[in-house]
Amino acid sequence: MFEYLGTVLVDIDPGFDVLRYLTVRTIGGTVTALLLTIFLGPKLISWLQRMQFKQFGVERGPESHKEKSGTPTMGGLLIISSLLISSLLWADLGNRYIWVCLFITLGFTVIGFLDDFLKIKYKDSKGISGRLKLLSQTIVSVTAVSFLYFTAEDSAEISLILLFNKDWIFEMSMLSFILFGSFVIVGSSNAVNLTDGLDGLAILPTILIGGGLGLIAYAMGNQLIAEYLFIPHLKIAGELIVFCGALIGSGIGFLWYNSYPAEVFMGDVGSLTLGAILGVLAVILRHEIVYAIMAGVFIAETLSVMIQVTSYRLTQKRVFLMAPIHHHF
Repeated sequence: MFEYLGTVLVDIDPGFDVLRYLTVRTIGGTVTALLLTIFLGPKLISWLQRMQFKQFGVERGPESHKEKSGTPTMGGLLIISSLLISSLLWADLGNRYIWVCLFITLGFTVIGFLDDFLKIKYKDSKGISGRLKLLSQTIVSVTAVSFLYFTAEDSAEISLILLFNKDWIFEMSMLSFILFGSFVIVGSSNAVNLTDGLDGLAILPTILIGGGLGLIAYAMGNQLIAEYLFIPHLKIAGELIVFCGALIGSGIGFLWYNSYPAEVFMGDVGSLTLGAILGVLAVILRHEIVYAIMAGVFIAETLSVMIQVTSYRLTQKRVFLMAPIHHHF
């Protein structure tokens, strides 16, 4: 909105052109999301407590983890609402990348909300069945990635970028792009979901990765920087730093209430959505491999679950006291 406002008002006073600057709008988006999260936090936490939207305890694992039973969950609604409001205010709504991010945000928010709601309603930790959840995530992801492929204006938008060599950039076919992109988004969503469970464990890496992807977006959107770094130049990618700024602001605000001792947990509505957001940002920017390195915590948590399940099925023995690995300690 402010970007459009700057375009309209610049004819009245050239000083309003500042509203179109990426740096100004990124700062504005970050601060807006931060303030919204901080001020709305107590109201949402109070509402969640009244509605009895509470975290279920675990049957096994350290006693300190069991004490978290009763902590309000679904706090991800606070992150998502602040992120959406801030993005709509400060981002360029004529940018298709922004709309892809908003679509993924809303789609996974619905999935996560239903999952949390069913868990709370039936007092069962299962929520949506695994198959239905995976199917829903895949449909939303395939839709978004397909849109990216068919609206691409440059081969760089659909190319795979490998590390260590500026010439290792390969254009992907329609099928490989859609399958790989969807896998990254769905995998990222579930990896962050597995990581959530301890105070600040999921949100802090999300903030840091969001900042890193935001810097990559800015660099790719600036031709001089992109050429200097030997990375593809995507003219409209720079706008994503505004979205990332809003993500960082809402994340920091939420961390205030999620740090030890946590007053609220984000729930699946938060973790599934945040993971999907990071995944789609990596897909848009064609930096999936770099994202995999940045998301080391999420990958470690996911691998611990895979190791645990495989070991138990083959040997009837557990490698960890409980998986994901943060429940082991």
